[in-house]
Amino acid sequence: MSEYKGIKGFQVQTRTEDPSPTEAQAGDFYYNSSTGQFKNIITGGAPLGSWSSGGSINQTRSGMGRSMGGTLTAGIIHGGIESSIRALTELYNGTSWTESGDMSAGIRNHAATGTQTAASAISGTSGPGALVATVENFNGSSWTDGTSINEGREQLVGVGLQTAGLVFGGNEPPVTAATELWNGSSWTEVNDLNTARVGMTGIGTSTAAYAVSGNTPPSGSAPNFTTNVEEWNGSSWTVESNINTKRSSSGASGTIARGFIFGGVTHTSYVANTEAWDGSSWSEVADLGTGVSSVGSGGTSDTSAFSAGGNRGPANTNATEEWTAANFQIKTVTTS
Repeated sequence: MSEYKGIKGFQVQTRTEDPSPTEAQAGDFYYNSSTGQFKNIITGGAPLGSWSSGGSINQTRSGMGRSMGGTLTAGIIHGGIESSIRALTELYNGTSWTESGDMSAGIRNHAATGTQTAASAISGTSGPGALVATVENFNGSSWTDGTSINEGREQLVGVGLQTAGLVFGGNEPPVTAATELWNGSSWTEVNDLNTARVGMTGIGTSTAAYAVSGNTPPSGSAPNFTTNVEEWNGSSWTVESNINTKRSSSGASGTIARGFIFGGVTHTSYVANTEAWDGSSWSEVADLGTGVSSVGSGGTSDTSAFSAGGNRGPANTNATEEWTAANFQIKTVTTS
């Protein structure tokens, strides 16, 4: 039988651990002596990445608008709650957070769409039992009133841009499957989700999106977390492949071709788990440093994102974690 050295001209490298994202090179083949496995690095698949500490937000809080608005180097968070409901907006440059113009009113558990310089805060709650249908639009420095959605609710989720957005789910009460589409001038009620939910995570755009996991209880009943994923094609929702760990109130980044979710809460714990979607299946990848839910998050790819603030139970946090990844995956080589 031919040996690897005789074919390739060099011996198989032995490593005690898998390479980090900065060390990985597509095409590398090595033996992991700790696991007793031969491994190969290829492109595609779940991203090879990790979480690291970023700059802390100025105002500790949770319940901020959850969307992919902004990027790791141009992020935005707004609203939320600490001792009271906040109107505060903060902008991220990849190193530190800067306070910007406040919204006209404090809000939490609202939907968010857009980017750092063109964002929207949609619906949510301004106090106990005080649901609002209002929309505010941000131009990079200040907020102005926009067109209200048709059904005011909280714990809904939004995807897309300030000029082309989609919001879905939430609690009116009761928990709703309602979906509304924004075309830049008006909101239109379109086809509902198949399963009514609150606390979902959204990935994608107004024409191609995922509604991921969440909580599916009838109003007033015990939590019922789910792994359910639905895909929006611009006109209707269909069921997609489930995630691995059921949860609610996660962060997210990416597209329906390559995206990922992170954090959240279950019946018993705050989740640090991160799952990546490669277009066909969900894979568990590197965890957050600490389990957290109801974060401010942002990112448009599966290789770069942030998780800011949120609830770590029982207290909120001001911590930011940054995700960076290479478009590599490590495959275990099997023999037969």
